[in-house]
Amino acid sequence: MEANNTRPRTISVPEAGREYFGIGRDASYEAARRGEIPAIRIGRLLRVPLAAMERRLEEVGTERRRELGPLDAG
Repeated sequence: MEANNTRPRTISVPEAGREYFGIGRDASYEAARRGEIPAIRIGRLLRVPLAAMERRLEEVGTERRRELGPLDAG
């Protein structure tokens, strides 16, 4: 596989928790265990695919907009 793109496709669970939610290591692993942070296991490593993380955040945003309904302009 050629390394043209220097941006990693996965990050560690603590990195994802810190970057996306401002939470610490233990809270990040707990969120991954609950499925709130999408993670894949590679051997003993847990990694967060950035594409899955971005999709998950978009899904949550869409769900939240549906819950709120249309904004009232008056």
